[in-house]
Amino acid sequence: MGFDLGLTGRRALVTGGTRGTGAAVAALLAEQGARVMATARKASALAAPGVAFVAADVTTAEGAALVADEVAARFGGLDILVNVVGGSASPPGGFAALTDTHWERELGQNLMAAVRLDRHFLPGMVARKSGVIVHVTSIQRQMPLPGSTTAYAAAKAALSTYSKSLSREVGPEGVRVVRVSPGWIETDAALALADRLGDEAGTGRDGGREIIMRSLGGIPLGRPAKPAEVADLIGFLCSPRAGAITGSEHVIDGGTVPVA
Repeated sequence: MGFDLGLTGRRALVTGGTRGTGAAVAALLAEQGARVMATARKASALAAPGVAFVAADVTTAEGAALVADEVAARFGGLDILVNVVGGSASPPGGFAALTDTHWERELGQNLMAAVRLDRHFLPGMVARKSGVIVHVTSIQRQMPLPGSTTAYAAAKAALSTYSKSLSREVGPEGVRVVRVSPGWIETDAALALADRLGDEAGTGRDGGREIIMRSLGGIPLGRPAKPAEVADLIGFLCSPRAGAITGSEHVIDGGTVPVA
């Protein structure tokens, strides 16, 4: 990003911050002068240089508490919280394939991780009358794929509704809560999926990418978003330049979701 976002010295936490979009967000915030901590279950070679790291499973209450303690010890508080962590590991097969365990895992990863971390850090932000929380949702909340993403999409829809309510509650206290709703992002994991699908179809990676885009109903832009593009949007929303933006959801999907 070629201009100053005014983030120098801000204290930021990025969950899922060592791979894909999370790593891109952590790197951007650090480049902009913020003091950044990333968290994930384990360290990754993709973690940005100069970004502090704490290993924790934030889908559990114990993991969220561990991260909160580390932030307090290293930073003394938090100005920016970016909840990127999420994903789906449920099997295909529609609603009948989803057990209680699958539902609990999807809700824990895509909703409760954010809820618990917000609970730890919001009181300090409210006390200082300043802070930004970004929740990464998904276009799947609007266009779920019944064969494979029902539980994930429902959890992201819950995260979006929770975020909207939270923004109304803490906005008057000087804390902004915004949502970023990506479509398909071309992470290493996404490219690995494209490779696998392309190999199965005998078309290679490009063919695999086309298969994924067709499953989404097409991407008018003709390609997925790049992690750095999503990070640029999140970085702007975290900055004072977006000081009047709260309660809104910002879609970055190459036009996948049809709009009137």
